[in-house]
Amino acid sequence: MSIKKYKIAQLVPHEKPMLLLDDMVAYGDDWLSAELEITPESEFINENNAVPSLVGIEYMAQTVAAFAGKESRENGEPVKIGFLVGTRKYMSTVSEFSIGTKLLITAERVMQGDNGLSVFQCKIEDAASGEEISNAMLNVFQPENANEFLQGNQ
Repeated sequence: MSIKKYKIAQLVPHEKPMLLLDDMVAYGDDWLSAELEITPESEFINENNAVPSLVGIEYMAQTVAAFAGKESRENGEPVKIGFLVGTRKYMSTVSEFSIGTKLLITAERVMQGDNGLSVFQCKIEDAASGEEISNAMLNVFQPENANEFLQGNQ
């Protein structure tokens, strides 16, 4: 396990306000953990002063992106964009993430194909209690050349 080496903005190809993660916590060969705190300024805050738990899918996807960005940086390559292809079995024990809640998001690669497709097992924990509150399998795609891929699909 390695402790934080990069800032999250160096790994995820998003900028504020859509960069939703606060920080990278730790990583290993096939996993990465990131964190964020729900605040009144959080994107997607609703009238209940909370973020709907379905936004957890995006938190997971950005954690996967941070993992891919970490791998790219360690290989001396630029951070590439990728695509969330699908989510299987998103389960959450909460309907919302309340203000003041600190979330720990972990993405672990369980499969990687030669064609750019990968599968990640993801979970969100309440950082204070360690209780797992959401989990899902994410299917992602990272083309070799995103510009060529996007131009070929117009």
